[in-house]
Amino acid sequence: MTMMLTAICLPVLGGAGLLLCKEPARKTREIFLFLLSLMTSLLVFGAMEQGGQVELLSIHPALTLAFRLDELSGAFLRILAVLWPIALLYSFEYMSHEHNEKWFFAFFTMTYGVVLAIAAAANLFTLYLFYELLTLVTLPLVMHEMDGKARFAGRRYILFSMTGAALAFSGMVILAGYGSLDFAVAGGTSLDLSLTGGREALLRWAFLLCFFGFGVKAAVWPGHMWLPAASVAPTPVSALLHAVAVVNSGVFAILRVTYCNFGPELLRNSFAQWLMMAACTFTILFGSCMSWRMDYLKRRLAYSTVSNLSYILLAASAMSGAGLSGALMHMTAHSVFKIILFFAAGAILCQSGREYISRMAGLGRQMPLTFAAFLVASLGLIGIPPLAGFESKWAVAQALVGVDHPAAAAGLAALVLSAFLTGLYQIMVLVPAFFPTVEQQELAKENRAFSDPGWKMKTSFVLLTLLALLLGRWLS
Repeated sequence: MTMMLTAICLPVLGGAGLLLCKEPARKTREIFLFLLSLMTSLLVFGAMEQGGQVELLSIHPALTLAFRLDELSGAFLRILAVLWPIALLYSFEYMSHEHNEKWFFAFFTMTYGVVLAIAAAANLFTLYLFYELLTLVTLPLVMHEMDGKARFAGRRYILFSMTGAALAFSGMVILAGYGSLDFAVAGGTSLDLSLTGGREALLRWAFLLCFFGFGVKAAVWPGHMWLPAASVAPTPVSALLHAVAVVNSGVFAILRVTYCNFGPELLRNSFAQWLMMAACTFTILFGSCMSWRMDYLKRRLAYSTVSNLSYILLAASAMSGAGLSGALMHMTAHSVFKIILFFAAGAILCQSGREYISRMAGLGRQMPLTFAAFLVASLGLIGIPPLAGFESKWAVAQALVGVDHPAAAAGLAALVLSAFLTGLYQIMVLVPAFFPTVEQQELAKENRAFSDPGWKMKTSFVLLTLLALLLGRWLS
């Protein structure tokens, strides 16, 4: 576990050092941060090969700071280790147009280490500790612009995050009274079954507290409301929040408490399972409908994230091995597709100043690489084979087919309707961008001077698009 602990500490210390030291030259800072990111990712991959568990600190017999690597943590760690260096490369070019770069990159880098700690946590106490820390290190990123909209987004983010954390903490306290907070093998339970007799209903309510508490970062309705507001942050932050780190931390925490703490046996065929399914089904439809209505591109993508995160949780609510597998598949696929979409939105904003879809007519011909990447990611998000989105959505649907309850049937119907709406709201961006109408061509004349971004953003697009194209083969 030495490699994993080093991987966690490196970005935290590197970001803190950047924050405290004198402003370095931009090129020096970029080389330092990129090498730090690459080294961290390599350490993560080495640690996954090494495996192991380590306990660093024991505050109380039930409260220990410990880390462990297993298959579930490995799925999240691979997403982080692959996408973070690419996101950092993109950020170098994007943030060159912004202000206060030192503070941005300091907190951006520290976030990497904090999320790695969440992924590698061996128990719910450790996960919760770093989950709270994640809110603190990402708050300055959400409020980076420090204007009225950014302050409002920051206040909403901290309010919802702290409320969700309080709910999850309450569930954790109840859980600790009936067993260990350590994560069992996926599909097992950390409960002491000799203490649970007659207390199953209480424990299921405790699970729902954890579900809706961690569900704030996972954007489960009604805790989703911070996410669209946070789209005012710089695009690398939006991608970080909506595709890689923050939302996946919420999803990952729910997967952990569902499959490694309370356990599927306790939750299966209970009111807790049906309420979880109902909440996810409603969130899927709500997010898709809201996304279809949005003209502001980043907000459309934010509501799309709201919908797709509940795809993952809906699969998890099947309380089966197939459900967990489908959840991890869609978490991986969605992360790759959504980071491309947000990066494309950022490139459009940088190059043309356009933020609203109604003003992007004709841009596809002026920014072919950007919109080609947007097209591939859109097809993946819709679920067009052979892209990974088809494999992951198929896995989610197959997991629900195995559940004999009206809530599962409603979830399947929501998947089909959401896929249709996803096709609509993504095509509504692409068609006018490549094929503007006569009226839109008048607006497109203003776009003739625009072009694709510089080599750092282009390299990010190429790498991510290749990954999106190859991901389906890896997941199948």
